Amino acid sequence: MRAFCFHGRLSIAYSLFNQMFKRDVALDVESYRILMQGLCRKSQVNKAVDLLEDMLNKGFVPDTLSYTTLLNCLCRKKKLKEAYKLLCKMKVKGCNPDIVHYNTVILGFCREGRAFDACKVLEDMQSNGCLPNLVSYRTLVAGLCNQGMYDEAKNYMKEMILKGLSPHFSIFHALIIGFCNVGKVNEACGMLEEMLSHGEAPHVDTWLQIVPRICEVDETVTMGNLFEEVLKVEIMPDTRIVEAAAGLAEYLIRRIHVECLSLHSAKYLKTRGK
Repeated sequence: MRAFCFHGRLSIAYSLFNQMFKRDVALDVESYRILMQGLCRKSQVNKAVDLLEDMLNKGFVPDTLSYTTLLNCLCRKKKLKEAYKLLCKMKVKGCNPDIVHYNTVILGFCREGRAFDACKVLEDMQSNGCLPNLVSYRTLVAGLCNQGMYDEAKNYMKEMILKGLSPHFSIFHALIIGFCNVGKVNEACGMLEEMLSHGEAPHVDTWLQIVPRICEVDETVTMGNLFEEVLKVEIMPDTRIVEAAAGLAEYLIRRIHVECLSLHSAKYLKTRGK
């Protein structure tokens, strides 16, 4: 049956399954799971759900892998309401959801732009005694940033740090780019400083995003200080980072030139006024 399911020949697999049942061959959780995996592989999620119900009605307790298979398929098919219901139902049916089950549904919601619902899953997760891991927070922060919920994303990053988890580079990058995009340059700089304090070097794209934003708001001193800190942790500076620094230097020269012209003009007008 496993071989037929693997090769997509579900009709034959079903036939074998039914023959086992009719001939009183002992069916077990693995028998159901194999058929369920075959159905999910063919994206026949409704039949897979029906099979789970049949399994439960016959007194079987699905194992964690059975639920993982079905949750993955439901999320891929964007049946998130059904996935969440199944997640809530698991504990009642004798299988306590683990980190993989929760993370699967969190990812499903975030992919569909429903980060708020993903936050609810994280809360349920903790209430059920399952501690979120780095993947949980990374997925949620990315989902919140994709929806422009940067302050909420920052709060979850703080939460994970308090729990002893070290934020991944991608979390800092998403927040820095996000804050830059909405004009919150000070927040972006704060994230960059936080990133450096955790020993993470900004990616070239991170650096190239934040340089022009800081220059736009005239925070050149901040820019210079941050660049010095970056060089302390950047073992192999990328050419584009050096170019960004050169661009900053060019900007400063132009700014000084403009300031000198303005000062000269002011003095000239003052003299003419006399």
